[in-house]
Amino acid sequence: HDRDRFDIEFGLEKGTTYNAYLIFGETHTALIDASHEKFSNLFIATLKQELAAAGRGIDYILVSHTEPDHSFLVPAVLDLYPEATVVASKVAINFLKGLTNRDFKNQAVKGGDKVDLGGGHVMEFVMAPNLHWPDTMFSYDHATGVMYTCDAFGLHYCSEEPFDTDVQAIMPHYRFYYDCLMKPNAKSVTTALRKVTDLDYNTLANGHGPIIRYNVEQLVANYRDWSMAVETGTTQVAVLYAADYGYSDRLSQTLAKGITKAGVKTEMVDVLSVDPQELVGIMAASKGLVLMAPPSGSKDAQKTMAAMLSAIKPNTKVIVADSFGGSDEPVDTLVADLLGVEAQVLGDALRVKEAPSQVLYQAFEEAGTDLAQALTSKEVMQRKKAAMPGDVAKALGRISSGLYIVAAAQENARSGMVASWVSQASFEPLGLTISVAKDRAIESMMQVGDKFVLNCLGEKTADPIMKHFLKRFAAGEDRFQGIEWFPATGNQGPVLKDAIAYMECQVVSRMETADHWVTYAHVTGGEVMNSDERTAVHRRKVGNYY
Repeated sequence: HDRDRFDIEFGLEKGTTYNAYLIFGETHTALIDASHEKFSNLFIATLKQELAAAGRGIDYILVSHTEPDHSFLVPAVLDLYPEATVVASKVAINFLKGLTNRDFKNQAVKGGDKVDLGGGHVMEFVMAPNLHWPDTMFSYDHATGVMYTCDAFGLHYCSEEPFDTDVQAIMPHYRFYYDCLMKPNAKSVTTALRKVTDLDYNTLANGHGPIIRYNVEQLVANYRDWSMAVETGTTQVAVLYAADYGYSDRLSQTLAKGITKAGVKTEMVDVLSVDPQELVGIMAASKGLVLMAPPSGSKDAQKTMAAMLSAIKPNTKVIVADSFGGSDEPVDTLVADLLGVEAQVLGDALRVKEAPSQVLYQAFEEAGTDLAQALTSKEVMQRKKAAMPGDVAKALGRISSGLYIVAAAQENARSGMVASWVSQASFEPLGLTISVAKDRAIESMMQVGDKFVLNCLGEKTADPIMKHFLKRFAAGEDRFQGIEWFPATGNQGPVLKDAIAYMECQVVSRMETADHWVTYAHVTGGEVMNSDERTAVHRRKVGNYY
């Protein structure tokens, strides 16, 4: 389990794993990936034990990508096996030379290249950039049909079972991992899947979570379907970040998650490695831009910035943010440069003054969603109007419902929203459903296993509470500022003092629709606080609006 790195970003319910692999060919041995710095002693001891048991050393180190949680211990492995050849993409080799500060045997490979370990273990390489690191590659073993994919097809889930034997148990975590890391790179996902079409793989040996062996066809199809759905969108935002610099990669992924949850696709661009001509094409196709502050002394970043400023279209909507890397280009300078080419910078730059917390990640995700909504608000309104005939919309609007405030808290972050699409769904155990729009801020706090509070509003006291929660909040703004509340005993979710009743709930499952998640939750506690007042009722005139 690693509950340090990913707790804040993913809200881990089931922990996570770091997966590395040894392949014993007839003549050569290969290590695929290393591990995180914090597991140095355990990883090295286990590696030495396995190699000693097999009477082997290491001939090749296959580096899937250079994200530190998978590559940090490569230098330590080279200390033990200095004659090993590091096999990776050209970009990865160059990065590792900087990391190790020494010469080592290396072999830069491209798509279709192979390394023969003997006994049929021919390793074929597939370049899969941006999944989710710029220098990612897959490695396919022709002897076993195992494809080593690092972060792709991964999930944060740790149990005693090493394989995907219970697909229902892992699916919510698999989908959430995809949404956070792979959905912002949907175009790269579909490209990688096309590249591996002719490979007869039967197992996906990923970098996190259970190895995919029993449900390969289904889980690959999920990636394909989810990514193709994103790619059908007509609006794109370019997200410029610096790989392995400060928190640039993590915060950019968080912004991208906020953008994609609102139905806008993203193009992730590493300012330290992108070809300037490629960037010009990306900017031509993008209606919005996220710019993470690059390292100020990087000549590669300076070239990228120059290309971006020359290619960005007037009135492009932009978010600028700190990377907290120690030598960030000042965000005020970046904003001034963008205004100078007539870009439209939305709000103040997102500043990072300390290591990111849950509250900061929440603010970044919400800022991404705000950008996406600013780009698509007119289009979404037109779609709603055209979604159904007028008579049908009026008929559907006759379905009445109560009025509620859904409230959730995780660490020191809180969120809340008005809900009316709420219904009891089961007796034993007591359960209810809430329909949550995909672009709602609270949606990220209502994953399977998460806890929340459902506050019932009274018909006499609902109006001021509704008015408060229906206003437009700035990204990261505390939605409970000015509202009297107390934490629920069982799950710490906010209970409104003016609610007439509340229920403590835990999410059990979610069903996806085109624009909402139907969330089923068990009711674990609750109380009526005002028995004299009835629940407020919400009546609509048409069904294509709330």
